[in-house]
Amino acid sequence: MKLRLGVIADDFTGATDIAGFLVSAGLRTVQLNQPSAEEVLRTAEISEAEAIVVGLKTRSAPSRQAVDASLEAARALRTAGAKRFVFKYCSTFDSTAQGNIGPVTDALLDDLGLDFTVVVPALPVNGRTVYRGHLFVGDDPLDESGMRHHPVTPMTDSNLVRLMSAQSRGHAIAVPYDVVRQGAEAVRSSLDDARSGGARYAVLDTLEESHLQTIGEACKDMVLVTGGSGVGGAVGRVLASDMDRSAARPAPTDSWIGTAGPGIVLSGSASEMTNRQVARYRELAPALPLDVGRIIADGPAYLEEVLAWVGGNGPSVTRLDPLVYATAGAERVRSLQREHGAERTSEAIEEFFAQIAHGVLENGYTRFVVAGGETSGAVTQALGVSAFRVGPQIAPGVPWTKSTDGRLDLALKSGNFGDEDFFSSAQNTMREGRNFHDPR
Repeated sequence: MKLRLGVIADDFTGATDIAGFLVSAGLRTVQLNQPSAEEVLRTAEISEAEAIVVGLKTRSAPSRQAVDASLEAARALRTAGAKRFVFKYCSTFDSTAQGNIGPVTDALLDDLGLDFTVVVPALPVNGRTVYRGHLFVGDDPLDESGMRHHPVTPMTDSNLVRLMSAQSRGHAIAVPYDVVRQGAEAVRSSLDDARSGGARYAVLDTLEESHLQTIGEACKDMVLVTGGSGVGGAVGRVLASDMDRSAARPAPTDSWIGTAGPGIVLSGSASEMTNRQVARYRELAPALPLDVGRIIADGPAYLEEVLAWVGGNGPSVTRLDPLVYATAGAERVRSLQREHGAERTSEAIEEFFAQIAHGVLENGYTRFVVAGGETSGAVTQALGVSAFRVGPQIAPGVPWTKSTDGRLDLALKSGNFGDEDFFSSAQNTMREGRNFHDPR
């Protein structure tokens, strides 16, 4: 076992997000969705992995459930040989006053016998930065961005120190830009001072990519780091630079062979960017909006109609794969939640996407582009995929992945990632049977 790093991600798209950055850092990476299954941990792909990412569905789960699942994943990773860990959450710190970022961080610290860690959600390449402890999305503070109206985890405060302190058991402090710009030694000294002063978490200002590398180097000896895929990639680069590369070997993304077969795009995210991506893709390819009322009232019959529509709008009709979507604006989402109940609406939509995925799989579909963390989790489970091999990036934070049995290709996209042409760009990088390289 060559394992250097274990990652616990709070949703499936977040898992592929950080996995893509680890691959780019030069680490052979596998993503697992059933970390406690011994038969999975014994596969050849795992034995060659330098990083293992465990994808969970804990971002909006009850806190106790999120803690239990995260601890189970951490213990499975330790069993696999991991001695260093990243707890990965969204770059917009998606959470509530009750968690789950704070409770899971506390549980992991306790389980690993630690008393201090860092909080680094920033991902400058996607416009997520931290200044004076405040998280920004582009030019807007988090609480003035589209995240303020998120239907599940509305973010009404941009101050990460306040947010972390409110949902955890310890005290958080901020490490300002003035320290970070001085380099890794200055950051390391500031972290030592914070810990000796009784802080349990340190929020680090991060304005550009070079700051992530500084933080990665400063945290070189930390057993647990928490944050987004940016700091995960930085940690990965530090680990890769320390590895013995005396034996020449191809990079993880030197070649990638697309699986032959038809594909489909499934979108359940309600984010602003996914709404724009859906609107753009509808101009290019067949697109079917789901009727939530019919999903709830007439599920089986409606499913047959949807599958028939997909079958009638496949590769022979258009070069681009058909899109089925429940993506809608914030007001429409709230209206559906008022009409049908928030939990019932969410569960019904995700289960319907799972049924669509299973149905098209039986019809020979092998390529899936999926938008939204909960949707990705539902689809992946319906496809019976317990482990992925991680390939080249389509966009920052969104790689192509392949089931370890080689049957299926999947691109799992967090809501706000990618540009407006993401759905078509994903397919353009991998046409049927095409061998391609990391475009960056």
